[in-house]
Amino acid sequence: MVPYFFGPVAYFVQEMTVRLGAVTKRGHAEAIFDGFGSFWGWFSLIDLILTDLLTMITEFIGMTAAMSIFNIPAIVTVLVAWLIMGIMIFSGRYWTWEKIALLFCFINLIYIPAAFIVHPSIPAIFSNSFIPHLPPGGLTATLFFLLMANIGTTIAPWMLFFQQSSVVDKGLQEKDIKFARIDTALGAFFTVVVAMFVIIISGTLLYGTHVNDAAQAARMLMPTSKYLGTFVAIGLFNAGLLGAICISLASSWAFGEVFGWAHSLNKKIKEAPWFYSYYFFTLLVAGIVVLIPGAPLVLITLFVQVIATTLLPAALVFLIILLNDEKQWGNTKITCFTIL
Repeated sequence: MVPYFFGPVAYFVQEMTVRLGAVTKRGHAEAIFDGFGSFWGWFSLIDLILTDLLTMITEFIGMTAAMSIFNIPAIVTVLVAWLIMGIMIFSGRYWTWEKIALLFCFINLIYIPAAFIVHPSIPAIFSNSFIPHLPPGGLTATLFFLLMANIGTTIAPWMLFFQQSSVVDKGLQEKDIKFARIDTALGAFFTVVVAMFVIIISGTLLYGTHVNDAAQAARMLMPTSKYLGTFVAIGLFNAGLLGAICISLASSWAFGEVFGWAHSLNKKIKEAPWFYSYYFFTLLVAGIVVLIPGAPLVLITLFVQVIATTLLPAALVFLIILLNDEKQWGNTKITCFTIL
């Protein structure tokens, strides 16, 4: 039942940042500095920098692990990821970047046909989806840790910064909020759909099996069907790439807002050098860390999501207070409590 619960929560949280960005024309980092002062502003920025960098590492972990199934060296995967993410921002237009990102979002739906390959039990899907239950042993420390990680990967603080800054860079106005809500709702809906089909695949074929990471799961699925394992591996790489695309921009936008740098995808590299420099810096660091021999990659992956969950309440408090601050809204009547 976890994905069904997180979907609506993800929608309402991101929908609030849409309104805040469309009305104030300011990114989330800038809004926090203006609304709460420099202490909490720096607290939020440092929090964002650390969690984003660590999360970026986990995205590269996923990409390299996925391509290792096809015996592609990690260094090649990292270089390809760098190349794709570099090409996406060279156009100097936000809309071009968004169209490419939406293409990768569409590829993420590959888990849907993959689920039909395993011929899951329909009664078992409905029973296990809508009837709450705990695995043997109950709520153990390991299960609690995994639940925390699931929350952190679905509703992470960086998403607030990314969503609001993207709304500003996209140039949305108050009149566009209705359409932005539809956009956000579709994103939350398909997040749940993809998660549901991933659970169907793993629950049908890997239930009770010890799995260390998603790449291992894909390898274990290969004997069942080479197409199934391939679909899962492609989905894993694509998910990591999508995450890296968004997270790197969340930090870059935030840095630009705080330091007053030009920070827009609508500007060329020579017009916003520091914005793009930090963007490539995060890509470089995350890719290099993944290539370090013996790095505890699985532990990093879980640890990052738990940290994101721990820091989420503070980010949500800032967001709700900003939405109810009349100085932020001016004469508009679109407030926090105007949900629909």
